Order: sequence, then C-alpha cells, then structure tokens
Amino acid sequence: MEQAEWLFIMAPCSAVFTAIGIYAWHRKKPMWFWSGSTVEESEIADIPAYNRANGRMWIIFSLPLWLSAFLGLWNDVAALILLIAGFVIGLPLLVAAYRRIYEKYKA
Repeated sequence: MEQAEWLFIMAPCSAVFTAIGIYAWHRKKPMWFWSGSTVEESEIADIPAYNRANGRMWIIFSLPLWLSAFLGLWNDVAALILLIAGFVIGLPLLVAAYRRIYEKYKA
C-alpha cells in the first residue's frame, strides 16, 4: 500500500477515536462505553470528572493509531505492527480502564 493511502485511511480512523474522547470530555450527561448501553446520572457521583476520565481514556487509546498513521509514511510494516499491537493490547486495556473509571466514580 502506498504511504499516502495508509495516511488517508488511518487518519480518519484515528480521528474517530479522538473525537469520541473529545465528545466524552465535554458531555454533560454520563458517557457510556458500549454501543447501546447507557449510564444513568444517578449511577455516577461526579459526572464532569467521570466524563473527563472517559475522554482521556479514548484519546490515549487513539495515540498509537495516530502514530501508526504517520509512521506509515516511512515504514509500512512497522506501522501495521503498531496498529495491530494497538488494538490487540489496547482493547483489553480500554475495557480495564473503563471498569476502573466506572468503579472510581460510581455513586
């Protein structure tokens, strides 16, 4: 794959996770984690802090994807390895981080 194509594909994918983080950070009601699930306001003791932590979690998750996007301009194999590692390692860490955040801020 051409380096520019890799960036053209990866930048929007990375931006989606960054946008989720920004959205969570600024959301007034509690941010959910899984699609289709909800978190009631009564479940969370400090909604702004909970949402900021949730937003940071998603932004941090997006960082290896951004790095992979730009690394692909120089070394496509290394970029692919980073992308795979980012998901294989990152997804379980994302679930664990969310559980910690929820436990910390639950009412």
